[in-house]
Amino acid sequence: MDHPQSIIDHLVKHRDRDRLVDTAFLLIDAPSPTGQAGKACDRLAEILEADGFEVERPDGGHPAAPAVVVRFETGKPGRTLQFNGHLDTVHLPFVPARVEDDLLRGSGASDMKGGVAAAVEALRMLRDSKALTAGSILLTAHDLHEAPWGDGRQLDRLIREGVVGDAVLLPEPLSDVLPTDGRGCATWKVRISRTGPPVHEVMRPMDEPSVIAAGAELVARLKRWDAKLAEIVHPICGSASVFIGQIHSGEIYNQYPQECRLEGTRRWLPGTDGRATETEFRTLLADLARESGTRIECDWLFIRDAFHLDQADPFVSIFQASYQQISNRRIPLGGKPFVDDGNSFWALAGVPAITHGPRAGGQHTVAEWADIADMERVALLYALTAVAYCASGRAQTEDEEWPQPAPYPI
Repeated sequence: MDHPQSIIDHLVKHRDRDRLVDTAFLLIDAPSPTGQAGKACDRLAEILEADGFEVERPDGGHPAAPAVVVRFETGKPGRTLQFNGHLDTVHLPFVPARVEDDLLRGSGASDMKGGVAAAVEALRMLRDSKALTAGSILLTAHDLHEAPWGDGRQLDRLIREGVVGDAVLLPEPLSDVLPTDGRGCATWKVRISRTGPPVHEVMRPMDEPSVIAAGAELVARLKRWDAKLAEIVHPICGSASVFIGQIHSGEIYNQYPQECRLEGTRRWLPGTDGRATETEFRTLLADLARESGTRIECDWLFIRDAFHLDQADPFVSIFQASYQQISNRRIPLGGKPFVDDGNSFWALAGVPAITHGPRAGGQHTVAEWADIADMERVALLYALTAVAYCASGRAQTEDEEWPQPAPYPI
């Protein structure tokens, strides 16, 4: 459904580039490694309160960094659209905010403080323009997103407590496709050990197993398992996988080590029981421990379940129409290459969640960046989507255009 051009023009008049960039600067310059994002959450709350919004601070079981919640109500029946973002960043050296060649740079610029700032600007645009004629906006921001330091439990608790809209927009750095499916993910850490201490290779006890040999066998078995998983291909998000990213053993070249450590991920397809993958993984480890004579321990961290977006949901068509009017093209459908909060919204609440943020790069590095012009585009897209989606939840009269904005100067 097309929006009258007058609504788009009116929203643009209430978009403030300097205000948007200033918000992003303030968020970036509040260091917030996962688990320690209290300063950034406080900073966002201060920004929103200074803008005149009423802010709630539910802790979601994580009092070190209470979440930030704003409810912008029109007072008229309609749907609630949620803007959700995380304020924590991966544990890397802090880089302060700066603008360079029209790019926002600094820790969390792309993942995802630039996107959160765009969502905040969309909320301001809707409030100041009075273009939202029905329903409401729910803005949420939180900690404990980035693995392995966080496991999403703060947001999961908020969702279970009912802090959730009828649909969700997430400004993660994914702008070129509309993701309809995505894999679930867990991380694992395996420690293979023997009873004796580390010794010189020529002094090694012949009755003690080799932890490196057991580690090599684990690598081989996981490689065969990954090949088997690759035989089933999902049309959107590819195949399930088991991946090894690190392997460590010993301290010097001629030591018979006491332990071998491996780390990696396990990803599964929509429709798979994510929790059952842990049982399968631990069974493989138990078999290897018995056969190799080693002790094998495993830390399994469930990150997010798999993701699916129902393309028949009206939220999808409204988002597509809004995107097309702004960009003069439809955004292609595709897979979600990572796991994000949208996976939790779908798995725990069954609500449609669209991941779409500004053009950005350098995620999980010290060279993060976000395109400021595209942050402006995302703010407009979120506001425009809200105008139609929130109003679509109310009854229409026969002679009423849908959606019908309240009168305002053009």
